Amino acid sequence: MFESLKELRIQFPHTGTVEWIGVRSSRDEPMLELETVSVVERQGLLGDRYSAKRTDNRAVTLIQAEHLDVIRSLLPGSAIEPAALRRNIVVRGINLNAMKEVHIKIGSALLQLTGMCHPCSKMERRLGVGAYNAMRGHGGITARVLRGGDIAIGDEVRGLQVER
Repeated sequence: MFESLKELRIQFPHTGTVEWIGVRSSRDEPMLELETVSVVERQGLLGDRYSAKRTDNRAVTLIQAEHLDVIRSLLPGSAIEPAALRRNIVVRGINLNAMKEVHIKIGSALLQLTGMCHPCSKMERRLGVGAYNAMRGHGGITARVLRGGDIAIGDEVRGLQVER
């Protein structure tokens, strides 16, 4: 059965899983690891320093657990914990980069991916020499909140076709 590329780009028969959640209350503070978080429309994650400021396309940041493995392999000898990368949600089992044309349901929240989350110079200081380049292309995704809800460790990550 042949399907057009357009049809293939919006089909996600498999789901992913939330593995880690974190927020930072203020600049340069360590990430606070959470079991569950509330996501508020037009704000982002409650408790995150950007929740009152970010009503834009960067309200939530996500990264794939598989990309943590890639970054680790490009920085031999480095132990990289999710908190060090300063992304809010780590997911496993689904290709976030391929989900730009669908909405993402995580827990009871609905997100729309908006762009790449590029590494900053702090990664070089936090993870060591070469970290910035190791993260390029693997730094995660930014998202806007379409519908608030709750997200917990173990929640399913599912791509939903956009009604047009």
